[in-house]
Amino acid sequence: MTTRRVFVIGATGTIGQATVRALVRHGHHVVCFVRAKAGVGSSLTAVDSARLLPGATVRFGHVTDTESLVRDGFCGEHFDVLVSCLASRTGAPQDAARIDHHAQLDALQAAQQAGVTQMVLLSAICVQKPQLAFQFAKLEFERALMKSGLTYSIVRPTAFFKSLSGQVERLKKGKPFLVFGDGRLTACKPIGDDDLGDYLADCLDNPSLHNRVLPIGGPGAAITPQQQGEQLFALLGQTPRFKRVPLALLDFIIAVLGILGHLLPFLAAKAELARIGRYYATESMLVWDAEQARYDAAATPSYGTRTLLDHYRDLLNGATTSERGDHAVF
Repeated sequence: MTTRRVFVIGATGTIGQATVRALVRHGHHVVCFVRAKAGVGSSLTAVDSARLLPGATVRFGHVTDTESLVRDGFCGEHFDVLVSCLASRTGAPQDAARIDHHAQLDALQAAQQAGVTQMVLLSAICVQKPQLAFQFAKLEFERALMKSGLTYSIVRPTAFFKSLSGQVERLKKGKPFLVFGDGRLTACKPIGDDDLGDYLADCLDNPSLHNRVLPIGGPGAAITPQQQGEQLFALLGQTPRFKRVPLALLDFIIAVLGILGHLLPFLAAKAELARIGRYYATESMLVWDAEQARYDAAATPSYGTRTLLDHYRDLLNGATTSERGDHAVF
């Protein structure tokens, strides 16, 4: 395994932290470029960020500022690889354009000037069937990366554990598990942060992962929201209770917010967030078979060892926490 100089953006998120840990374990020299006040709600100080990224050099600046990227990030030094775990926090159109496309493109161009010849990109499996602003922004950058001449790995994970953990506290309080429709409309193969971080780090040295779009899920069979709820109730020793939310209610909310958004811009942003919620309520996070017009769990690769059930068990016994931030739905 060759030791590389790796420049990482998006390092302070939970997947970014896991990826940095994996890169450091692999013996790479890792430089993380983060905001002076990072994290959800800018809650992390510079000291906090450095503590979260042991073994890496942490530099501070603004990834949305090209001059800061070059001056404060790359610092005139040579790097071999750019790893991006960067993603817009809300998926709202302006945020998506600024982060998922423009900031990524600026980082790519600055990295090329610093001698980078390889990039590993954390994307998302939902871009297979794009309907939302952030999906189009991600796809636009994916295309730019493919045309850049760099060796690339575009990693499209399925659902994350943290995105499926929002109802744990509800159930602990005796409330029902919320599902859309019958709870079986969608399925996913969720992957843990550490397993995904290892996979991203493996992309540096595994030629079979180069110049490819890589859908990836965690171990085990695909799981529906209904099954997620059943697992949690079993761990809590409770009788399963579900509250089924009709999709028509989401459609009504989206329509009302869309109309009011023409008068009040902040409601237009909320309408987009509601559309994002509806997308995830109706589309599986699995490989899409365009010829058969269906999602294919068998064609969705599995990686790692940690399951969603393991995560739920650790959440309930206090062995882990789940930071969800701006991505929270429930």
